[in-house]
Amino acid sequence: MDVAYQSEPKIDSKRSLWKQRNFLLLWTSGLLWSFGFQFYYVALPLLIYKLSQSASAMSIMRAVEFIPNIMFGMIIGVIVDRYSRKKVMFVTTLVQVLCLCILVILLMAESLHIWHMYLIGFIVSTAGYAFGNAQHSAFPQIFSKEQLTEANSHFSFANTLMSMIGPGIAGMMIVWFSYETNFITYLVILLISLVLVQLTTIPKVLAPPKTKDKSSFLKDMKEGWDELVQNKLLLAPTIIILLLNFISGLGNIIVFYAVDLLQATEKEVGYMLSIGAVGGLVGSLAVPHLKKHFRRGQLFQYSMYIVLAGTIILNFADTWWLVGISQFIRTFAVIVINVNYFSFRQEFTPNYLLGRVAGTSSMLMKLALPFGLFISGIWAEAWNVSSLFICCSILMLLLCLFMRGNPIGTVK
Repeated sequence: MDVAYQSEPKIDSKRSLWKQRNFLLLWTSGLLWSFGFQFYYVALPLLIYKLSQSASAMSIMRAVEFIPNIMFGMIIGVIVDRYSRKKVMFVTTLVQVLCLCILVILLMAESLHIWHMYLIGFIVSTAGYAFGNAQHSAFPQIFSKEQLTEANSHFSFANTLMSMIGPGIAGMMIVWFSYETNFITYLVILLISLVLVQLTTIPKVLAPPKTKDKSSFLKDMKEGWDELVQNKLLLAPTIIILLLNFISGLGNIIVFYAVDLLQATEKEVGYMLSIGAVGGLVGSLAVPHLKKHFRRGQLFQYSMYIVLAGTIILNFADTWWLVGISQFIRTFAVIVINVNYFSFRQEFTPNYLLGRVAGTSSMLMKLALPFGLFISGIWAEAWNVSSLFICCSILMLLLCLFMRGNPIGTVK
């Protein structure tokens, strides 16, 4: 069993990330993957609708892509901890390449059916999640503790930027060319990412003696759960992110609010969402600079107050642009919180357990979002959106009070 455990690899913490070969390879790979994924993410549900003329079929596709994180998060975490993170990244990228090849061949042969796309979507999503877990877990093996927050912020910026510009380009590619062109574009980008991953050097260090014994997946998963629950520095931030996802799900009804109650046009809703996305970009760029003036723990806590402020603004938003400003503020702060949380998780979790801890915490967080979305839909039908915003504000206030005096605030 090839376990990737990091004790203390020799890393030059004073050398700029942009001058480090491994960072440039991983960041470029991540940037390309995020961009290429938009071609697949936009094209697949549209193709399903074209073949089925069913909105529910499109919704099922999104559910199919969401399931792996919840069903296999802990299992994937075990795999990431048991084997070389680089090998996991390479194999999962290769799996996606093979899936895209099959998809393109079936499409060009006019033999593609809905169930093909569901199955391929499920496999691609599972492989993509495993890749992300392995990449996240490899960070402490590649970067020093002092560089983890900066590295996460650069990756967050790349993902946010690509999610902003990618869908528009992907849509135009479908109009100008074809669905096949979108999938082939993503396939080519995956092949480039495969090469970049192979060129990346991830230190291999021996695991602790106790991990050399063959143990069951259930035992390994339990170890990940126990580490998350018993890690005092990590448990509270994990609960915060989980509840933030739930609150985000509750507040995700802003599009309905803007269209139905504020009478915003489609163009204005587009502007509103774009303003919010820009907040994410600014947050990603700001983290390295803010880290020079505040402790990371302080940034985490202060950002929660900023989320609270943005949520309170929603209660008084009577125009689409004011909703957009609220989204800008909230997205800015949430990105800062997430970037710091990722670095906390990487720094305060033993590396040989990081895949399992990440898989377990991610599974819990993903469960919170759809639950919040479900509650928000029922709430909006039974009462009104304004009362929902008040509820979100109260929950955020309680979260801020919960975090006062927490040890995470002292983390440098």
